[in-house]
Amino acid sequence: MSTASRPSSALGRLWIFSPVYFDVESYLRLRDELTSALDAAGLGGLERRFLIIDDSAGLDPDMARLTRATDSQVIVAPFSLGHQRALVYGLRTASAQMKDDDLVVTLDADGEDQPADLPRLLAPLLADPASSRRVVLAARTRRRESFTFRMMYLCFKMLFVTATGTIIRSGNYAAFRGWFARNMLFHPYFDLCYSSSLVAFNMNLERVPCERGTRYAGQSRMTFLKLIMHGLRMLMPFADRIAIRGLVFFSSVIALTLAFGAWVVGIRLFTDRAIPGWATYSCLLALVLSGVALACILLLFTLFVQSQSLSMSRLDVHLRGSVDGS
Repeated sequence: MSTASRPSSALGRLWIFSPVYFDVESYLRLRDELTSALDAAGLGGLERRFLIIDDSAGLDPDMARLTRATDSQVIVAPFSLGHQRALVYGLRTASAQMKDDDLVVTLDADGEDQPADLPRLLAPLLADPASSRRVVLAARTRRRESFTFRMMYLCFKMLFVTATGTIIRSGNYAAFRGWFARNMLFHPYFDLCYSSSLVAFNMNLERVPCERGTRYAGQSRMTFLKLIMHGLRMLMPFADRIAIRGLVFFSSVIALTLAFGAWVVGIRLFTDRAIPGWATYSCLLALVLSGVALACILLLFTLFVQSQSLSMSRLDVHLRGSVDGS
């Protein structure tokens, strides 16, 4: 039976989560285009719930325009979290209202995650309703950014695959079942980064090629500094893999250094040849640099992870208060 011919009870309920930070105009267009895309794909039977996470923490007066629709709910963040953690906060807040077989979609509100791609993201989940652990991700095939940004992004992808052994080509545009939101989204990894945590768990992932769109209105608030912080957060859920690869690399460096040192000592003890002056200094320098580099990387990475985790450490108290008050 095709999705178009299924009754609404078979299709179930669809939750659509988007973080909004002073970008109501874009979201209004996004919601209209999402509705049109679902209707055009024969998915009009889905009971739709639009969940908007107000990342302005209640400071945006335009958010009142989003509460007028009966199928929409605004979740106000206690403070500005950023789009990644705002999504996690919204998902955790609404998870108690979900059923395990509900459909859940997350996407940005600015239009760069194109609504026309939504039916293709939902198709694998609708084709296999019994698979509660499947996660469908939008794999980016083309980006409409400046040359400078594309070069920086290419460098980041090379760094990411070197550090983690994983290729990252996805963002916030994802679809999964309510079971995943009710269970996996409370893992501490999601306190650090939403998009890369979806990849880090090695779940039943399916990637759907999607071209990145253009912003509907206004300008992006992603500064260069925020972009760097976002890139570091994406690495955090892979801390164990980074630690292992780093340990292997630095252990190899130290082993080569010790072998070089043994060669220098062997020349001194067992031959009459003079030891080159550069050999001794190079050996000492390599040992010092490898030790200092290893200590600094482990220290800085640990401190950064802890500082980012602290920003969400009390949200569980706020969440329980919201649930008890509902």
